[in-house]
Amino acid sequence: MVGLPELAVKESKDRVRGALLNGHHHFPDGRVTINLAPADLPKEGGRFDLPIAVGVLGASGQVATTGLAGCEFIGELALSGELRPVDGVLPAALAARDAARELVLPLANAEEAALVEGLVLRPAGHLLEVCEHLNGIRPIPAWAAARSHQSASDYPDLADVRGQEQAKRALEVAAAGQHSLLLVGPPGTGKSMLANRLPGLLPELSEAEALETAAVRSVSNRAACDPRRWRQRPFRSPHHTASSAALVGGGSNPRPGEISLAHLGVLFLDELPEFDRRVLEVLREPIESGYIDISRAAQQSRFPARFQLIAAMNPCPCGYLGDSDRRCRCSPEQIARYRGRISGPLLDRIDMHVEVPRIEVAQLAGPAPTPPETSATVRARVVAAHQRQLERAGKVNAALTPPEIERDCVLDDAGRRLMEQALVRLGLSARAYHRILKVARTIADLQGEPAITTMHLGEAIGYRRLDRGAPHA
Repeated sequence: MVGLPELAVKESKDRVRGALLNGHHHFPDGRVTINLAPADLPKEGGRFDLPIAVGVLGASGQVATTGLAGCEFIGELALSGELRPVDGVLPAALAARDAARELVLPLANAEEAALVEGLVLRPAGHLLEVCEHLNGIRPIPAWAAARSHQSASDYPDLADVRGQEQAKRALEVAAAGQHSLLLVGPPGTGKSMLANRLPGLLPELSEAEALETAAVRSVSNRAACDPRRWRQRPFRSPHHTASSAALVGGGSNPRPGEISLAHLGVLFLDELPEFDRRVLEVLREPIESGYIDISRAAQQSRFPARFQLIAAMNPCPCGYLGDSDRRCRCSPEQIARYRGRISGPLLDRIDMHVEVPRIEVAQLAGPAPTPPETSATVRARVVAAHQRQLERAGKVNAALTPPEIERDCVLDDAGRRLMEQALVRLGLSARAYHRILKVARTIADLQGEPAITTMHLGEAIGYRRLDRGAPHA
């Protein structure tokens, strides 16, 4: 076996031999050479078992080779000849469709591969079924299962969150423009509840976007691709002890990390200052570019990482700075050291910083004065604003480039004076200036306004409370 096979691939010769003999086929005598092309690409996993077995049977004349030209094969073989599911089926299905070929695969992978439209699938449970299909004895019927997905109503509802009207408003703005958001407040004020309800406010993925995210999950060993949830936006919440390799991906044979598994979805980092600073710093590049490059001595891999970052943190080490009920016992040096774990450049890349204060007991335990807005109500406004952005620029506001900001985020004289004052008083950087303009553009889109007014701009500036140079609580 040649072509840089890894250990699992080298062992396939024993699995293939056992499957052929147990299926009453003859394994050729003498030397059999399996060439896994291209030769310089490492091969891994058990997905090569079925194509190797079919190749051996075809070369030895035990199955007809006339139908091989229009088929692709993928699957792992048990010693009994049973076909077992493998990872990475969805990218293989996309390639087979683009090559106008049928795909023969394990029955357990059929539902996942069926997400690709325009592809003829032939799912089989045993090697003997594949042989009978190739010999024309009993053709494998094409898979005809309908695709299904869960709706946005399956997400937690925003109506469950009592109070926190400013934070809910910020969440709506973040969802409408897909802006990054940092929630700051004492323990137990609802930061995690708010973050978990963001996916229910976002527009549904298009089919092309859903296939992108499903393909990333398909090649990852850490996130199974659930065909019933394939149109849902990913929501990833890694623990603060996660390493940089777990967050961005890595390994000798690079695999996607959490930021790639959150592609076109939400990456929630709870207790942000508790993450290792070196781990957080690796987020700076993908936040700007939307992808991550992982370089190794043998190869370089690029994974998509266009995620929406939502983070939460306490205002100080004890968590009670500015709390009306409990007194903070942290010194100014401790507070500065705690907040200093988040670097200025990373904080500068987060579009919105919102305080989540403790709510009154009466507001928490008593009946709500007015019925709270549901996720469905807020989502309707978000979808409308999102559609305005696509019609104007073909992308969400968070992805606007500097030339597009100059074109779509024009300020009047009053707006320019307000921005000049904010730049001086808050010590804002040029990056923060652009991000304020994009957030203001989103606020105007939510209200259906064609131009940015001082009201929109003032609200956007209010979401930059934690900038360096800004006053702290």
